[in-house]
Amino acid sequence: MSETEPGTRVGFIGLGNMGRPMAQQLSAAGYEVRGFDVDPAARATLEAQGIATADSVNGVVADAEVVILMLPSSAIVRQVLDQIVRDAGTPDSPMIVDMGSSDPLVTQTLGAELRERGYALIDAPVSGGVSGAQAGTLTIMVGGATGDVERVRSVLTTMGRPTHVGPVGSGHAVKALNNLLSATHLWISSEAVLAGERFGIDPQMFLDVVNSSSGRSGSTEQKWPRFVLPDTFDSGFSLALMVKDMKIATDLCQQLGIGTSLGEEAVKRWSEASTGLPENADHTEIVRWLRTSASHKQPAT
Repeated sequence: MSETEPGTRVGFIGLGNMGRPMAQQLSAAGYEVRGFDVDPAARATLEAQGIATADSVNGVVADAEVVILMLPSSAIVRQVLDQIVRDAGTPDSPMIVDMGSSDPLVTQTLGAELRERGYALIDAPVSGGVSGAQAGTLTIMVGGATGDVERVRSVLTTMGRPTHVGPVGSGHAVKALNNLLSATHLWISSEAVLAGERFGIDPQMFLDVVNSSSGRSGSTEQKWPRFVLPDTFDSGFSLALMVKDMKIATDLCQQLGIGTSLGEEAVKRWSEASTGLPENADHTEIVRWLRTSASHKQPAT
């Protein structure tokens, strides 16, 4: 099948902080979008934007040529796929695109199971946060057979910059490993900024210098200036999901026989911090926890 074009019917399942603006990007580009979420309020918000919704998975998949899943875990993806894949696939069966953060080895298994039944699955998780979803500038890490990826490239390009990184599961592997890096950067960057602050250095001044030096990262260039210094802590990506992705990454390393002592320590520290923050805390609120923890420590004498 040739690459999809605007006018293609796209079913979009998962209308949370990321899924909703991604669906809006597709609709604005001319795709015929129908959305579904278990939360009626999420469906109502999309409908208010003039985009059709359905009240069930089957309703959103009916007649779709592409079905996008923006769901929080492999377990939920499997539950949804069990509702979608009831009969043997045909040439008209929808391409299934998992754009959430899932376990890459589970994705490999699901891809093989679906292919045996005549369906194609690719994984295409994203990075760039809510602002990237709203602007259509997400980094999209794509795993799948070349022909399948090319079939939905125009759909993915509407939402950001897709890069084909390997076979099915590869996108989810890159995403989890990226978030392990991101979380580790944020932790050590925050410790450094807080140490500078205690020494008497203005945090913005500290960041300005670091961001023109070798210590810069996405945390110093984006997260601290945009979400921490203004005290908004509203990146749109939860601390719980960050910890989940970190664990996926370290589990993958273990299964591949790769040592990751620093990664495992980062998971341990983030998990500890998560118990001291609200259940729905944004991941940038890790700085609140670090600041409180630092306030309980007195300088050495």
